[in-house]
Amino acid sequence: QVQLVESGGGLVQAGGSLRLSCAASRSIFAYTTMGWYRQAPGKQRELVATITFAGSTSYADSLKGRFTVSRDNAKNTVYLQMNSLKPDDTAVYYCKSHWGPGYWGQGTQVTVSS
Repeated sequence: QVQLVESGGGLVQAGGSLRLSCAASRSIFAYTTMGWYRQAPGKQRELVATITFAGSTSYADSLKGRFTVSRDNAKNTVYLQMNSLKPDDTAVYYCKSHWGPGYWGQGTQVTVSS
């Protein structure tokens, strides 16, 4: 069974931090690039960060320095550490496996209050 389950979202004040987790089925995690995306109300879904199986990372230019993506291959889990959060970071955050056709999690809401 293919599964991606995000957790760790919530309400945080501006300047605060959150750590998102995404637990994936082994079949769509191993040897696969994983990504974090987000979608704010009324906006298109956008790339936040990706990480290859070997640990190479890439980020949206606007988020470099505040967000860090990592993964634990033994736990089939990818993380997104978000620091210095801003109200503009408010969105539903999605985890994606880039294996095959691509698989999405259900999303986790992050709300940053001013």
